[in-house]
Amino acid sequence: MDRWFGRSLRAAALSPLVRQRLAMLVAKEHFSTLEELTELIEAGKVMPSIDRSYPLDQVPEAMRHLEAGKARGKVAITMEDS
Repeated sequence: MDRWFGRSLRAAALSPLVRQRLAMLVAKEHFSTLEELTELIEAGKVMPSIDRSYPLDQVPEAMRHLEAGKARGKVAITMEDS
């Protein structure tokens, strides 16, 4: 998050020098939309496309896989129950 925030501040500082308009967008979650999505998932009408799952201790490998452009779906990070 800090890396993103730093880039946003730098971009805002440089925006008067650049011809592009910069804007920040924040997605708002609507409960009714989440309920509808839950129903679709439970009915089997929406299936996530997961390329690979990695355990938490293999996050660097997961990031390398993503950065290499090899992922053909989402990459999931799994956590063991303690």
